[in-house]
Amino acid sequence: MKKLIITLILLFGFISVSSAQSYMTEEGKATFHSRVPLHTFSGNSEHLTGLINLNNNKVDFYIDLTTLETGIEKRDRDMKETLETEKYPFAEFFGELVSDFNPDTTAEQSVTVKGEFKIHGVSQEVTIDGTLQMKPEGLFVKASWVLLLEDYDIVPPSLLFVKVDQEQEIEIEALLKPVED
Repeated sequence: MKKLIITLILLFGFISVSSAQSYMTEEGKATFHSRVPLHTFSGNSEHLTGLINLNNNKVDFYIDLTTLETGIEKRDRDMKETLETEKYPFAEFFGELVSDFNPDTTAEQSVTVKGEFKIHGVSQEVTIDGTLQMKPEGLFVKASWVLLLEDYDIVPPSLLFVKVDQEQEIEIEALLKPVED
């Protein structure tokens, strides 16, 4: 399934973008930060896949949720059960860059994207702030936002009176390389 989605993104990229203005990665980093009373923990994956097309301002990112790890196997199993990764294996964002970005400068620039974020089978319109920066190797992106579990019909796991917080802080970071024709 992952290979099929990567192939579709590549095909979409080759059909609708010019190589000088399109950037892609399959090695981005996604991190979430979660809280329970008196404790915080994080999970991450190095398998964020994304495409940014500067010609039409399209932004398309997804992650296979089964690749998220917190460093504790039982917590990872519980998290994947809560997210129902067998039924909903991906978190996805598809939208567009709605702020100006100048690709002719190497300065880090604040940007905003707007679109649909989907996880656990539920889509919500979101606006996400981040930065883009042109580097010799490609386009570097950083972004963060807060996800409310209840907005995506995710019931936070709990043990007795200890419950995972509704707010999950999400961060992404990736170097997208130019797509060649």
